[in-house]
Amino acid sequence: MLASLRTAAVFGVEACPVHVEVDVSFGFPTFTVVGLPDTAVRESGERVRVAIRNSGFEYPPHRITVNLSPADVRKGGASFDLPIALGILAASGVVERRHIPDRVLLGELSLDGSIQPMRGVLPIAAAARRDGLAGLLLPVGNASEAAIVAGLEIVPVASLADAVRALNDPAGVRAAAAGLPKPAAVATDPSSPPGPPGLPDLADVRGQLLARRAIEIAAAGGHNLLLVGPPGGGKTMMARRLAGVLPPLSFEEALEVTAVHSVAGLLPPGAGLQTTRPFRAPHHTISNAALVGGGSQPRPGEVSLAHHGVLFLDEMLEFSRHVLEVLRQPLEEGRVAVARAARTAIFPARFMLVGAMNPCPCGYANDPTRECRCTPSLFARYQDRLSGPLRDRLDLTVDVPALPIDALSDSTCGEPSSAVRARVVAARARQAARYAGLGITINAELTTPLMTRCCAIDRAAMSVLHAAVKKLSLSARGYDRVRKVARTIADLAGDDRLTADHVAEALQFRMSS
Repeated sequence: MLASLRTAAVFGVEACPVHVEVDVSFGFPTFTVVGLPDTAVRESGERVRVAIRNSGFEYPPHRITVNLSPADVRKGGASFDLPIALGILAASGVVERRHIPDRVLLGELSLDGSIQPMRGVLPIAAAARRDGLAGLLLPVGNASEAAIVAGLEIVPVASLADAVRALNDPAGVRAAAAGLPKPAAVATDPSSPPGPPGLPDLADVRGQLLARRAIEIAAAGGHNLLLVGPPGGGKTMMARRLAGVLPPLSFEEALEVTAVHSVAGLLPPGAGLQTTRPFRAPHHTISNAALVGGGSQPRPGEVSLAHHGVLFLDEMLEFSRHVLEVLRQPLEEGRVAVARAARTAIFPARFMLVGAMNPCPCGYANDPTRECRCTPSLFARYQDRLSGPLRDRLDLTVDVPALPIDALSDSTCGEPSSAVRARVVAARARQAARYAGLGITINAELTTPLMTRCCAIDRAAMSVLHAAVKKLSLSARGYDRVRKVARTIADLAGDDRLTADHVAEALQFRMSS
């Protein structure tokens, strides 16, 4: 007897439909899987056999052949356990329907027949809706995630026995789907909704007005930021408070962030739509593949996990230079392409890069209170770890000096994150309105043609900019990035045109580099 079912495989952040064909025929008892399976899929035979028996069903003592098509796509992971088990039971007559072409079946089986959550459900649900399928039958722990995609009938099951009952009883299927909780809504009100709870507040920061201003500009325009200063100046403290001043995710951004975290397996069981912007801070011993993604079955790296959020590199120059250099292309293109022999996986990677570094190996160069012990050659080698092309992609560089004791002992709180966040949200609302229908939402994404069209600049500002280009020997990229930062400063001020003051402030942060 032959049974045919649907499931899916995930490659990158895209889902590939997979047809599962199970043939149970007379012959010597064997279990064979064909269709380019990996080790986890080949091992499914033992899990499926024991799970079927422990669920109270009879495992057929016959020759079982499982075909996973298309045969040229590698199948990885244990999510094929449930469709294979249901295919065996359908071919044996336990499941009344031998052909189930309208529903995607997903789930990893435990030996007792229970079904474990899996990764990558959101892209699979989106693909199922795109293909016009009725719905998904999947683990209970993934139900809220799948319910984010509207127009699908989601059937959560906890065990293999539950899955058999759901397929044999369509009324039960509808009842189970009706009881599924709705996904959480995402705030899209541009009037500065409250920030995520539990985040550190900028009010804790004493002094450092220039660095606070740089953080506000970076958050408003999505710009890259580098904080330079001696140990204990507050670089890390301020960078970690950046997350509290960023605006909320839009629904489309939340979908993309949730999809990346789903593919990476970082969504906890029962989690729905991610509503907060990610903040990733990898250790300086990270490898290339962990930073940008990779592996035989490509997984997203830290740059993709920071999509629509912040990638913070603390002690930036302690990262290997070749690790830092792989950031150059994602910073320009907003995506990562991981090429493999069979196909190329594309991961989104539109993030804010925030770095913190000491000015020299000992940390006290230009410090008026402590003597720097670094030799000129040691200082030069340290600075060379950050290449010119990468430094050119950092829109704002700001010095964070050590604070005097009277500033540290001052009990007056600084401006809270909520006040800064209100200005940032207002500035981003201006950008969203200006770029409506152009395919971008923030100033950091501006291209040269759009800059000419959307960044009106007066004659005095252009004179200041041209003089700075000659004096500072700015590259074409640096010239464009100064204009983007000036555009953000104007948005924070509520101005439509770039003036000399806006350009001068943007150049102040460029001269520090």
